[in-house]
Amino acid sequence: MIDLRSDTITRPTEAMLESMREASYGDDSRDGDETVMQLEALAAERTGKEAGAFMPSGTMTNLVAVLTHTQRGGEVLLEQGAHILNSELGGIASLSGSFHRGIAGTRGAMDLGQLRERIRPMTRNNFATALICMETTHNAAGGAVLPLAHMQAVHALAREHGVPVHTDGARLFNAAAALNVDAKTIAQHTDSVCFCVSKGLSAPVGSVLCGSAAFIERARAFRRLVGGNMRQAGPLAAAGIVALNTMVNRLKEDHATAQRLAAGLQRIDARLADPRDVETNLVRVDIGCSGRSAAQWSEALHGKGVRVSPASATTLRFVTHRHIGAADIDAAIAAVAACR
Repeated sequence: MIDLRSDTITRPTEAMLESMREASYGDDSRDGDETVMQLEALAAERTGKEAGAFMPSGTMTNLVAVLTHTQRGGEVLLEQGAHILNSELGGIASLSGSFHRGIAGTRGAMDLGQLRERIRPMTRNNFATALICMETTHNAAGGAVLPLAHMQAVHALAREHGVPVHTDGARLFNAAAALNVDAKTIAQHTDSVCFCVSKGLSAPVGSVLCGSAAFIERARAFRRLVGGNMRQAGPLAAAGIVALNTMVNRLKEDHATAQRLAAGLQRIDARLADPRDVETNLVRVDIGCSGRSAAQWSEALHGKGVRVSPASATTLRFVTHRHIGAADIDAAIAAVAACR
């Protein structure tokens, strides 16, 4: 079975498994664990921030970031297709107690004019803008990468109004690979950033939230509030260290296989995909012209040995990763052709 549903299905390498066997077993929620602290320091260094906090998931790091920045109050502005708004079950409102407002955007980049209009101070009738969020790569925009100039403009606008910025960088290192920069070049345009080690980097579990030392110290309390203290998390952190040290440089391979997939689908029908829209390892495939739903397509492709996820009623999401090679891509293209 060729599994293109997500890069979260990647399996740990032998080096990761060996590091997990040799990891420390301190209590991270009490005195701290040596291996976890090593991962947090490495994550902070890679993002150019002062400190980091290891957590089970990207959803949790986003939630804790919102809680820490807003202190359970105020309005959060973010692009209307953001993962935080659409795929994290409303935690921004139900758990952080914040209001939110979606800003129209193009390929995940908020309209700067609308953003400027929506930032507001506290009045007797309104909460002030407490936080602005960005997302790169942008999941709903097919893995699109925010231009650095856009991120810089958002951050400058936020600073002008004294508003902090958080960036959901679940696939931050894919964005860096696409831009041919290091992660800290992206992260300099945000006050906090999180990234997952459990997607294309192939570690089994975990996300790291990075920011200033004071911010991360406050975030640790909110991590505990939402149940994120993992006690003996050393083995999980050990795999994350290996992921950061060995898996970042190969991410462009996943981008290349995604391009191969998009090009092959375009040859079948130009309406399915456009390689020019594929910047990283996500390919959104528009099957609306077929007259069948994405769920029906997913079921049909499963019967041909290919697993994909519906992204909407009329689109499929294909995600490449290190277990997918050229032969797998060609087989997936043939399966799509056979299901038309």
